[in-house]
Amino acid sequence: MRVLVVEDEPKLASFIQRGLEEQTWEVEVAYDGRMGKSLAMSNPYDIIVMDINLPVINGFDLTEQLRQEGITTPILMLTALGTVEDKLQGFDSGADDYLVKPFEFREFLARLKALTRRGSVTEGKVHMLRISDLELNLDERIARRGGKQIDLTAKEFALLEYLMRNRNRVVSRIEIAEKVWDIHFDTGTNVIDVYINFLRKKVDKDFPSKLIHTVVGMGYIFKEE
Repeated sequence: MRVLVVEDEPKLASFIQRGLEEQTWEVEVAYDGRMGKSLAMSNPYDIIVMDINLPVINGFDLTEQLRQEGITTPILMLTALGTVEDKLQGFDSGADDYLVKPFEFREFLARLKALTRRGSVTEGKVHMLRISDLELNLDERIARRGGKQIDLTAKEFALLEYLMRNRNRVVSRIEIAEKVWDIHFDTGTNVIDVYINFLRKKVDKDFPSKLIHTVVGMGYIFKEE
């Protein structure tokens, strides 16, 4: 595995590098966002480990820029910022997972392995999801309905993909929070409902046939009417 570590704390960067090299992984380190972007744009990596509070370009902006440039490499964010809002911002920028400092190396390694497996499974199997006149291109990360392209944020795309993969099955808010956001569901927040409404406006509003349905007291189901 080839890993890019974008981390401005030399001790932590060295700790990560030594630990991964002991696992026979190949590691390159960048100490600021500009250097990280240059390496990510110039070399193929299996995974990118990204701090958020980086000099020059912060991790949120760097992740978003890489996604805009078509870099689909899985990104694990490392940060001391651990609120739900921070995590949501990280996922919205295009990150695939989020680990709060301080962390145990065993968990860090497990997260990396899970992300690399997820990437390889996605590449080897379905590249396009279709339901009714809605298409989700997993390679290009583009959604279209009735031939019209739908602009989605990274997290909206992930949520839509999860709903489509679980078509005709009721999924709860707890399940969505854990599978799409990788967070424990907080009953005091309405973030899931907010994102479902975002999707409805983009995917269903201008079309006579609705695909996203609420099952009162249970969650949501994605199906043709």
